[in-house]
Amino acid sequence: MLESVVKEYRIWIFQDEDISQAERRLAGHTAVDTLNADAMIEAARGIPADGVLCWDETRILSSARLAEALGLSTVPSGVIATCRDKLATRQALELCGGPTVAAVATGDVRDALAAADRIGYPVVLKPRALVGSNGTTLATDPGRLAAAFDAVATRTMREVRERFAESVVVEEYLDGPEISVDSLCWDGDVTPVFIARKHLAYPPHFEEVGHTVAATDSLLRDPGLLQALSEVHAAVRMRRGWTHTEWRLTARGPRLVEINARSGGDLIPYLGRLVTGVDAALVAASLALGERPDLRIRPDGAAAIRFLYPERDTIVGSVQINRSRLPAAVERLEILASPGQRLLLPPSTHVTCRYLMVIVTGRSPAECANVLDAAEDAVTLIPAEGAA
Repeated sequence: MLESVVKEYRIWIFQDEDISQAERRLAGHTAVDTLNADAMIEAARGIPADGVLCWDETRILSSARLAEALGLSTVPSGVIATCRDKLATRQALELCGGPTVAAVATGDVRDALAAADRIGYPVVLKPRALVGSNGTTLATDPGRLAAAFDAVATRTMREVRERFAESVVVEEYLDGPEISVDSLCWDGDVTPVFIARKHLAYPPHFEEVGHTVAATDSLLRDPGLLQALSEVHAAVRMRRGWTHTEWRLTARGPRLVEINARSGGDLIPYLGRLVTGVDAALVAASLALGERPDLRIRPDGAAAIRFLYPERDTIVGSVQINRSRLPAAVERLEILASPGQRLLLPPSTHVTCRYLMVIVTGRSPAECANVLDAAEDAVTLIPAEGAA
């Protein structure tokens, strides 16, 4: 994202730590606690800012409060707070009559069991404020719910500072495939720009191990999804912004998993740029300046990302790539784990056990899947000596 905006705009970075001197293209940088809106407001004094741009979920709320204090264009902080709180999102949808999902916030296992009995099994347990499906767990019966509850309730992330007394949301399980939609919302009009089909693993958890984006995905024109997108954005009072919504395509139609007032993670915007020509970072920059983005969608093929995980918990010795065997359609490949790093599979960790990511392009999702398989065959994870 930064690579894109720095080519078009003068950027002053707020970051928790000092930035390497190698970042010479920046107009400047300030080391500040970016989870603390008041600290950022104080640090912004004397910086002639025209807009505030953030794409990190844990910092969206404090960034909006900074923009409001500076009198700059932003998604209102109240709207972002509704999106960040999984229960508040559900309540907003229920109030406006949108596509609802049964959900109850609970603070102890007895209340959770009672809620699940009312909703009906299976149910999903979610930490109310975490991000990226961290801690989200499927419970198919009371025994599994009771066994999982404490782990979900005590799950934390250093960068998530919201706290709720009723910290676990019990929701009805949504059947069907899961997708995400990155959309432009302008004056309440919602335009889906690209859709990612999610690839999940490690049940009963919901670890995202890959995504596939097709430029001409039929869902982009699906009346049911278009109506649901409009209803959800209206429910949370989103008027202008770039959003990343996640959905299950159930037998009853699309049902919202969550809405985020930012672009997608896991390099989904990069996939979207490859197949549509639309750079989500530059769209977000225009929005931060209060300008209507110029969407010029040029559909072209498909793109996919896959994250590689070890077969079992291990310590990394090395990650070896036989580049002579990599298909030409590999667009980008990066090693994510360092020698000596301990990789623990879900549910012990979330996302951080990935040791490599690969992005490919193709004429179709099926072609992308074949290229990903061939690329994965060219990669070998070598455990450290003595590692199990």
